[in-house]
Amino acid sequence: MTDELYHPPADLARDANVTAADAERLRAEADADLDAFWLARARDLRWEREPTVGYDGGEHPFVTWFADGRLNVTVNCVDRHVDAGRGEKVALYWEGEPGDEVAVTYADLQVRVAQAAHALTALGVGRGDVVVVYLPVLVETVVVMLACARIGAVHSMVFGGFSAEALRFRVADGRAKVVVTTDGQYRRGKAVPVKENADLAVEGSDVEHVLVVRRTGQDVPWTAGRDVWWHEITAEQPGEHDAEAFDAETPLFLIYTSGTTGRPKGLVHTMGGYLTQTAWTAWACFDHRDDDVYWCQADLAWVTAHTYEVYGPLANGVTQVLYEGTPDTPHRGRHFEILAKYGVTVYYTAPTLVRTFMTWGTGILEGHDLSRLRLLGSVGEAINPEAWRWLHEHVGGGRCPIVDTWWQSETGAAMVAPLPGAQPLKPGSATRALPGISVTVVREDGTEADPDEGGLLVVDRPWPAQARTVWGDPDRYVDSYFATFREQGWYTAGDGARIDADGFVWLQGRVDDVMNVSGHRLSSIELESALVSHPRVGEAGVIGAPDATTGQAIVAFVVLRGEATGDEDLSADLRAHVTRELGPVARPKQVHVVPVLPKTRSGKIMRRLLLDLASGREPGDTTSIVDPAALDGVRDALVSTDPSVDTD
Repeated sequence: MTDELYHPPADLARDANVTAADAERLRAEADADLDAFWLARARDLRWEREPTVGYDGGEHPFVTWFADGRLNVTVNCVDRHVDAGRGEKVALYWEGEPGDEVAVTYADLQVRVAQAAHALTALGVGRGDVVVVYLPVLVETVVVMLACARIGAVHSMVFGGFSAEALRFRVADGRAKVVVTTDGQYRRGKAVPVKENADLAVEGSDVEHVLVVRRTGQDVPWTAGRDVWWHEITAEQPGEHDAEAFDAETPLFLIYTSGTTGRPKGLVHTMGGYLTQTAWTAWACFDHRDDDVYWCQADLAWVTAHTYEVYGPLANGVTQVLYEGTPDTPHRGRHFEILAKYGVTVYYTAPTLVRTFMTWGTGILEGHDLSRLRLLGSVGEAINPEAWRWLHEHVGGGRCPIVDTWWQSETGAAMVAPLPGAQPLKPGSATRALPGISVTVVREDGTEADPDEGGLLVVDRPWPAQARTVWGDPDRYVDSYFATFREQGWYTAGDGARIDADGFVWLQGRVDDVMNVSGHRLSSIELESALVSHPRVGEAGVIGAPDATTGQAIVAFVVLRGEATGDEDLSADLRAHVTRELGPVARPKQVHVVPVLPKTRSGKIMRRLLLDLASGREPGDTTSIVDPAALDGVRDALVSTDPSVDTD
């Protein structure tokens, strides 16, 4: 409900990095002079040559920011904290899935990064070379990212669970010089081989070396002259490294879109603009403080981790947690065990995981002291109001504000998000655009939508962390993101949204997920939120299947909470519940109970696969799916005679 407000605790409202008065002042400054606003944020970093120019206003959308500045990203994330006397502060608490652990101080991290930078240089890696990193969540993963940034190489992170074919595409597209991988990784209690996939992916490529981190100790195939052990080459290197400064527009990393429509796009992010917006939004949105223990639980291959697990927190000198494993290994309370063990104060997670916790029940929290938590965050897709309330009440103890963030791989950093001490919150809304950012909701003809009218979310002025292009394909960059409103110069996010009368933004999911039922536009997020608000439903995925009468028919797939089971009354009950929440037009035609929903590796529901199966088609590209067995559960539900399926 749009009138349901949660106000920040009095101490946060008073002591936050950005208070209500600060927020209004900053917004006014940005509206008056966007360049001056972002130049002031840039000057919080250490520059060898401080920029005098912000946005260039040039060949839009091929923009530049801070183009006359020079800096080193890694110096800002590591060296300057050591130089300031904070070298003994813990930078990373790392915990492996089997329970092994290590604490890495900023001084330790500086030495590790120096050795890795020298090692990469010894392997022939230099400025502009692409290094593909195919690793799980390890300390070495962070180290190699920072080492690449230090020497001006471009890192391209690939999720350690991706197939050899997905890795091969990224190696070839980036024309990688080196691939960094591991002998194996731990996944749900098992040591899973990894290097074999890397070997398959580099066959016939221009890769000169495969750098291998020893994690599980298992035997691996070895190509003499090409393959190099990480521990051997880094041990030979000095622990000091003179860092070169680079122009602000030097490429920092490639991040690939999921490829659910067409082949994946390699988005290019550059050093100065990206780090400026990343560091400031991390400080402002997560209210970073010197005594914080922060945990962003994203895999290091995702853009979430680039921005709010590596570069943002480290630029702000934060202590943070890294966890290698899955949330249910060796038990379903593992996340809460870690939160309690390290005294985590700020926890940034995904709505899909929150909904999974809901299906597991509150027993997973028992025995874990979460009293140090003071702030929670959400990312990946719009969080259902019921999941927001569950997170706030059960994990946050009813005291922790939730920073619900909207942004994308393309935007590089948060765009719409709360400043937690500066404004009230509405469950399910990402609140307002951050200072220095401007978004609006428009109709297909480009006219501004009325309050609470759904439309297309666009970014209507430039921002520093914007992806600069698609690697090797600038035309595709323009066609993908700027062609729709090229005359206005607007970035089209591909998300549907509405803005309420208070100016709060409500995401409605990908435009492709908005369905048309008898002429009524309904969003998957609204329908799924209505289903999740039912006490027996923990997760829901909704699609619009082809229908000869209504154009599209609403088909829902639900995962039940805790010990709840399907019965003959469930379908009717859920359909009636959605009707009460959203009206008769939103009543699902079918409701299917499934054990698990198909999701991407980053936790997003793969609705297109649900649509393929519900339409009788074989599913398309399943490269990104985290659990292929989920499709079998959907198939079984579709052909079953379970009474919780209603087709009238």
